[in-house]
Amino acid sequence: MTADRIVASFRDRVCREIDLVPEGLGRYLIANPFEYDDGDCLEIALEQREGCWHLTDQGTTFMRLTYDLDERDLHRGTRQKIIANALTAFGVEDRDGELVLPVPGERFGDALFSFIQAVLKINDVSYLSRERVRSTFQEDFRAFLVDAIPDDRMVFDWRHEEHDPKGIYRADCRIEHPTRPLIVFGLVGDGKTRDATISLLQYEKWGLLFRSLAVFENQQAIGRNVLARLTDVCDRQYSSLGANRDRIRRSLEEVLAA
Repeated sequence: MTADRIVASFRDRVCREIDLVPEGLGRYLIANPFEYDDGDCLEIALEQREGCWHLTDQGTTFMRLTYDLDERDLHRGTRQKIIANALTAFGVEDRDGELVLPVPGERFGDALFSFIQAVLKINDVSYLSRERVRSTFQEDFRAFLVDAIPDDRMVFDWRHEEHDPKGIYRADCRIEHPTRPLIVFGLVGDGKTRDATISLLQYEKWGLLFRSLAVFENQQAIGRNVLARLTDVCDRQYSSLGANRDRIRRSLEEVLAA
């Protein structure tokens, strides 16, 4: 099929503004009007591989997501499910971070339409609703602790068995230490931050020896007074997980080393 006929197929199925820009033998960049929120156009190419035409994003979709997300977070939890569903729904393959769709027969327009939908759907991972962001943060936070701490040194959803048999003052995680264990909270919103403050105050009343660490989904979203009260009772805080992974890991290693 000639380039003109391919363009005609694209335009008939997708948009009149589609065009092909030659870039070497058997390769075209697909000029298109579809944009991300920052104004950049979708980067899609048409390549001939092993005698068959393929659409490819050249690895840009996942690369853009990792500007704000840890690459590992794309392969687990809620985000992984959204990505997997999009790939399956539109028949797109993930080849080591490159999204690829073979063009069946001469159905170029149908293939491009499906490919664009898959790319946009996957990109929506960065714009989850507030409820799903909360769910994802808790998944990411727990997965981070699992990577950083040996299983026999931590307890998730910890409660004090003697003082708190009903689990009213739970912590997200307790990391064992011979004298002063580390109590860890992952905080989303004012409500969870208040609960953590109350739990820490209660631990003090019981006379427990411990250190505490809090990691926020977004500290800037916490009310000033709520944050101030937590600061009075929490030993160390981090404003977010994504930008502070190395710092948090060092804090945890200090506890493990001791």
